[in-house]
Amino acid sequence: MSDHEQVVQRQFGEQADAYLNSVVHAQGSEFALLQAAVAGRSDARVLDLGCGAGHVSFHVAPLVAEVVAYDLSAQMLEVVAQAAVARELSNLRTVQGAAECLPFADGEFDFVFSRYSAHHWSDLGLALREARRVLKPGGVAAFIDVMSPGTPLLDTHLQTVEVLRDSSHVRDYSCVEWLRQVGEAGLQVRSHTRQRLHIDFRSWVERMRTPAVFCSAILALQAAVGAEVREYFEVASDGSFSFDVLVLWAER
Repeated sequence: MSDHEQVVQRQFGEQADAYLNSVVHAQGSEFALLQAAVAGRSDARVLDLGCGAGHVSFHVAPLVAEVVAYDLSAQMLEVVAQAAVARELSNLRTVQGAAECLPFADGEFDFVFSRYSAHHWSDLGLALREARRVLKPGGVAAFIDVMSPGTPLLDTHLQTVEVLRDSSHVRDYSCVEWLRQVGEAGLQVRSHTRQRLHIDFRSWVERMRTPAVFCSAILALQAAVGAEVREYFEVASDGSFSFDVLVLWAER
């Protein structure tokens, strides 16, 4: 296991239950989009790539033949497995591993869905190539993640607050970066849209158990930046803010 994978394990293992109960992770208009994509496909197999606490899996499992909830964190997967039993989702199974090395056969899945996971992957391009490999020809992928605004000033601010809050953070990619890497992986982009997500500062840092010194650093940075940054991220006096979310659909 790489150093980064160990950091991810450490960061998310102890917070598994917090992510299961997180409003940000449990709610979102994109769940309806994912459910619509699998509607009428009761024979389909779905890979929930970087499943976290399993919210994507829980929403689509009643509509398909099988969902594989896949994540690097063993403790996250334990939470998912327990929640699946409680929800009587007998067609949901968990598998542990990294996004860059999927232990599945070529063309094994009809759908690959990933939500709020890609910014933790050590190699986005490799993970996308793996996602394409395990998709059937004509299979559909959906990637949902925090999106960088792309401009250097705004990007620097976003990446800084992200890594201060969570040391396992790698990068929030811009739309241009996503489109390039998805294309290079051999996937065809069908559509992409931007959403806006409001973040409550207190629950955001408590969920990750961010040390007080880093919480203070984030608040100090927010207070020191110029109006352009504060206005774009809608920074409030208590540290709460908003950022962009990319919803990208592609197919093999």
